[in-house]
Amino acid sequence: MAAPAPAVPAEVPDGPLADRFARRVRYLRISVTDRCNYGCVYCRPEAGVDFKARRELMTFEEIVRVLGVFAGLGVRRARLTGGEPTVRAGIVDLVGQVAAVPGIAEVVMTSNGHLLPALARPLREAGLAAVNVSLDTLDPERFHSVTRGGDLDRVIAGIDAAIEVGLEVKLNAVALRGVTDRDIAALCAFAWERGVVARFIEHMPMSDGLLYDPEREVPAAAIRAAVESAFGPIAPSATPDPQRGTGPARYWHLAADPSREFGIISAMTEHFCDTCNRLRLTATGDLHACLGHDDAISLRDVIRAGGDDDQVRAAIWASVMGKRVGHEFLLSGEGGPRKHMIGIGG
Repeated sequence: MAAPAPAVPAEVPDGPLADRFARRVRYLRISVTDRCNYGCVYCRPEAGVDFKARRELMTFEEIVRVLGVFAGLGVRRARLTGGEPTVRAGIVDLVGQVAAVPGIAEVVMTSNGHLLPALARPLREAGLAAVNVSLDTLDPERFHSVTRGGDLDRVIAGIDAAIEVGLEVKLNAVALRGVTDRDIAALCAFAWERGVVARFIEHMPMSDGLLYDPEREVPAAAIRAAVESAFGPIAPSATPDPQRGTGPARYWHLAADPSREFGIISAMTEHFCDTCNRLRLTATGDLHACLGHDDAISLRDVIRAGGDDDQVRAAIWASVMGKRVGHEFLLSGEGGPRKHMIGIGG
């Protein structure tokens, strides 16, 4: 549950958004829905979740207004997530509105890819620059099982459609023993054949650890070892592209071919909290300063109570100044938040 909206402080700090640890916030992840057409085992409890009523979701107008305040504080990148963002009615229109916000340099999305065969082109034309597509395995049966009903061929068609229309594409695989660990080399090869990057994400104990099994964790070191075993020596990638600084992935490439690159998001075994530059806004307007903690401030409630942009700005600053030094995830599965990944968008 979100904390009450803060009172407007006597002085709101000047300058760009930064927390107490001098981490600049340049990147906002916006969940546009808590619903999804898949039911991935690491994202949604088997018993399901209580979806929010439509009236509780932020309207497009509210999302755009909040993002405008963030842009005035130095946020330059907006990522639309879910649930699954493409199931939100009007998502193409929303992308266009977000892309038009002054100060926002890049609009990107994370998707399961199921609806991309039809939506990739209109999303691109509306202003979407890139999409990360979830792809945990290339085995149809394992894919169907881990997604609780997903269609692998449909997702691959969505990936190819996104590439065809010029979207920058990355593939995201949650590294689960017995699922993804068998396909690390195959996923890299699949990505490289298409000129894109595969990224492997360590499983995190969201949902109060309910969905987490320590025996299924595939640590970053094991992922790198699997790539080396299949393809030969690897080396850390340099990061000449400033956009590389927008997310938590660390990248490596084949020593013999720097164009063959892969990434790892290693929240469990090789922490990156000291470089965190992002906040998360849920579909109901709760602003979370950290994925790993449940405390939040409702920007929706500030707006719906009649608050002006100064009050929204004050609430944002209150959240940022309360940002923790890091998460408390443990490999035992303890230390995670109660919130579900499906409701925060990763």
